[in-house]
Amino acid sequence: MHVATVIGTLWSTKKDESLTGLRFLVVQPITADGAPSAETMVAADNFGAGIGERVLVVHGRAARNLIGRGHDVGMQTAVAGIIDRVEFEDGHMLGTTAEWDSEPS
Repeated sequence: MHVATVIGTLWSTKKDESLTGLRFLVVQPITADGAPSAETMVAADNFGAGIGERVLVVHGRAARNLIGRGHDVGMQTAVAGIIDRVEFEDGHMLGTTAEWDSEPS
């Protein structure tokens, strides 16, 4: 699982039939210290997350189950939820969007 920020939306008119009807987001994982990772990934989204929102991303079987097509889908990354808040050990918090983040008190 990853905590990630939605940084874009991906559209594709030509794709594998198993992906028809799915909404795709470009997400950027967040590292353990709350900083954005250098990598990005594409995830299927059934929740309607928007650009800038923090999401929980799952992979493999968990993602295929969320997508709802079992092993018959050509996608293994999906948004499992939109995050309200993440609290780190040092008191740093991530909110639903960067505007809601806070530093340790």
